[in-house]
Amino acid sequence: MLLNRVVEYVFFFGLMGIVGYLLWQMMSPFITALALAAVIVTISYPIYGKVLAYTPKRNPTAAALISTFLVIIVFVLPLFWITSMLVSEAISIYRILDGNQFSLSDTLNDFENVLQNLIPGLQIDLANYMQQGAQWFAGNLGAIFVGTASTLFSFFIAVFGCFYFFRDGEKFTNKLIEISPLADMEDGLILRRMGSAVRGVATGTVLVAIIQGVSAAIGFSVFGFDRAILFGVIVAITALVPGVGPSVVFVPAAIYSFVFGDYVTGIGLLVWFLVAVSFLDNILGPYLVSRSHPMHPFLILLSVLGGLALFGPIGFVVGPVITSVFIVLLEIYSQHVANADGRV
Repeated sequence: MLLNRVVEYVFFFGLMGIVGYLLWQMMSPFITALALAAVIVTISYPIYGKVLAYTPKRNPTAAALISTFLVIIVFVLPLFWITSMLVSEAISIYRILDGNQFSLSDTLNDFENVLQNLIPGLQIDLANYMQQGAQWFAGNLGAIFVGTASTLFSFFIAVFGCFYFFRDGEKFTNKLIEISPLADMEDGLILRRMGSAVRGVATGTVLVAIIQGVSAAIGFSVFGFDRAILFGVIVAITALVPGVGPSVVFVPAAIYSFVFGDYVTGIGLLVWFLVAVSFLDNILGPYLVSRSHPMHPFLILLSVLGGLALFGPIGFVVGPVITSVFIVLLEIYSQHVANADGRV
């Protein structure tokens, strides 16, 4: 009898493992899009709750449809607009360097001469590097974010994912709690920590990076730099990279201004960077993270870097989520040990 039960368990879990593996293989092309949808829904779920409250008869389908439409307006359309602007700017730079408009190329050559006078023996071709970078940027970024069928397909998967996560997300989480062998209170703790990790990274890092990018674009525009939007987007991207930050954009721009005798612009950029951009990073960032994320900042840094290395861009959020879940499991384990010691 016992042997039959063991055989049943082995067969059942073996079959479940095979089916689960095949299911993963089928779903793996959509994981990134679904993970992005889950992150967006986690951030904006309070909006769905408010929309649902004002929907006639509290219709979840209508509320999910409206919330998904709002997500497209708030998240997706600005992303496509910024991407198209980046591609346009990159193509413009490439044409300037590759065509008959030599003003920027001549300026870069003058800058190279100044650097070579300051550092004898320095061999550098900024115009060539910039041309190659702009060429790659225009070709690859446009293909990745705008022109490919796979990106559009992933976009539609993410949109449908948002709709169903809004409408059926609560049922899905309740089903997970029902299936889980852990106590409902412990399942709820894990889910809350996962949500706080997503919201903490989004509000404390991504939001600050976006605000820094906007502030940088305003600063570059105020001090007369062309392509301020391009520089603003680059600042936002560098702000997302731990240990890099907007200084890699502002400091070279200020040095460039000083080298060519525009001291007012150079000093203005440095002051703008220290007052407007760094203030946002050092004051607003930790405040937003600490409000919704209980992890230590250094642990967040390691989680982000590890997530990026293992999962790619979506690992920026997945890494801290995994770390948060592990910490919760340790807390649950320690609580079980404490309860066991108390019973003894």
